[in-house]
Amino acid sequence: MVELSHVSVSYGEKHALNDISLKVNDGEFTFISGDNGAGKSTLIKLLIGDVKADVVDGVETVVKVNGYDLTTISQKSIPELRRTIGFIFQDFKLIDSMNVFDNVAFVLRSIDASTSYIKKRVPQVIGLMGLQSKIKQYPSELSGGEQQRVAIARALVTNPQLIIADEPTASLDQRAKIETIRLLKEINDKGTTVMVISHEHELIQRFGGRLVNLRLGVITHDIHI
Repeated sequence: MVELSHVSVSYGEKHALNDISLKVNDGEFTFISGDNGAGKSTLIKLLIGDVKADVVDGVETVVKVNGYDLTTISQKSIPELRRTIGFIFQDFKLIDSMNVFDNVAFVLRSIDASTSYIKKRVPQVIGLMGLQSKIKQYPSELSGGEQQRVAIARALVTNPQLIIADEPTASLDQRAKIETIRLLKEINDKGTTVMVISHEHELIQRFGGRLVNLRLGVITHDIHI
C-alpha cells in the first residue's frame, strides 16, 4: 500500500510537490497523469526513496510504501524497500549484451537468488509475457513491444508488491501501447498493485480505472473513469 499525507518536496525554492495526500490500496490499478513539470518524476523518486519529503513545522507528514515508513527509513533499508517494487522504464533499459533470459535473470542475481530458483522463475515470467520463443534472443533482435514485455518480465520476476511503470508506452506504436497496458492490467488482476505514470489520455480513457492528475505539484483531481 502507498500512503501519503501532507507531503511536500522542494528543490531549493522550487516546490515539486506541494502538500499532497494520496492513498493507493493493495491490488489497485492507478494512472498518474500530468504535464511536464507536474511533479510525476518527483513522486516516483519519493516512492523509491530517492528523495525525502520536506520537514514542515506543525505538519504531520506521512510517506509509507509497502509497510516502510519513508520519513524515518535508514539508508541501509532502502534496498529492502526497492526489492518490494518492480520498476518499468520508458526506455526499457535492457542490457544489449545479454539475451532475454539473462536480462530478466539479472535482477534475481543481483539479490543473490539461487541458481535453481532463477532457472525456474525466469522462464515462468518470460512465458507470462508470451516470449518463450525469444528467450535466447538479444534486445536488438526484438521489436519495441517485445523489448517492453522483457522489461515488464524483469519488473515482475521478484514478485513485487507494487509495480511502478514510468511512461511505459512512450516509445511504442499504438498496437504495442495497448498490449503493454493490457499486460499490466492482467498483472494487476492477479493481485499486484500497479501505478502507471502516463500522459496518454486516449489509453487512460480506453482502459479506465482510477486517475490521479498532478499539476504544478498539486493533485488537481482523483477520479474513477
